[in-house]
Amino acid sequence: MDLGAMNRKLLMRGKVKEAYDLGSELEFQFTDNISVFDKIIPTRIPYKGETLCREGVFWFERAERMGIRNHFVRYLPPAGMIVRKVSIVSPERITRETKGHLIPLEFICRWYVAGSLFDRIESGEIEPEALGFPRGRKVSFAEQLPEPYIELSTKLEKTDRLLSRDEALELAKLSPQEFEEITEIIIRIDEDIRRCVEPRGLIHVDGKKEFAFDENREIMVVDVYGTADEDRFWDRAMYEEGEYVDLSKEYVRKYYRQIGYKDMLYQARSSKMPEPEIPPLPDEIVQRTSEIYIKLYERITGERFVPAGA
Repeated sequence: MDLGAMNRKLLMRGKVKEAYDLGSELEFQFTDNISVFDKIIPTRIPYKGETLCREGVFWFERAERMGIRNHFVRYLPPAGMIVRKVSIVSPERITRETKGHLIPLEFICRWYVAGSLFDRIESGEIEPEALGFPRGRKVSFAEQLPEPYIELSTKLEKTDRLLSRDEALELAKLSPQEFEEITEIIIRIDEDIRRCVEPRGLIHVDGKKEFAFDENREIMVVDVYGTADEDRFWDRAMYEEGEYVDLSKEYVRKYYRQIGYKDMLYQARSSKMPEPEIPPLPDEIVQRTSEIYIKLYERITGERFVPAGA
């Protein structure tokens, strides 16, 4: 009898992932739920959870071969994984000697100008020289950055907020050396992602990563990274034609824009009115979205997708 399974206790249910406490380990289950505009759609996408989980497993196994410490233990088909457990400690209780805990930061590494980064460049909040461009340079959307740009945000607060390097070091009680080690790990991982996906016609635009200290205060990568939901990928052929479309969920976002739901939702939010319920997806959109996730899995990993157990 599996004692871990007997003591399986739901720890967290997120928008697309569930975490179960097994004692000294955690079990992640990736669901077929999909969310857009911070709303969970009342429709499931076949194989979405399995493709995301297996993408995470793919990158963790590569990290292991690269000598990068991480919390992955084993794959749990079809859409689960067992990982090492770390403690969640509130930032005010963390010291430079605390061990075995989640570092309360998200690290976003950007290689191209996209998303909120472009908005902040346009508003003047971020100057071109902060990104490695010459002073006064007009920065365009989708332009490749001269160097990787790492941003930091809070992890355990109700609403994430961006932090400066000094603020992040103070909040997480990281030494400059520990911060540099994390930065080096991020760059090594992202360079590995680029080497993998470029031959399959993908551009790795940006992505987030999370870290923890193990019981010896050694840094390890946690959560998942390099997946269709965690990272942004563009199709290179479309990019070269001037189209910059986020793969995976962008197809679903486009549908809700076309039917007018996004405008209604954002109007309600700006007016502080009750938000309209998000309608389910039509069958043909569900089928196409599932195909997109499967195809992206194959382009990320280079492996043909065969459902576990098939």
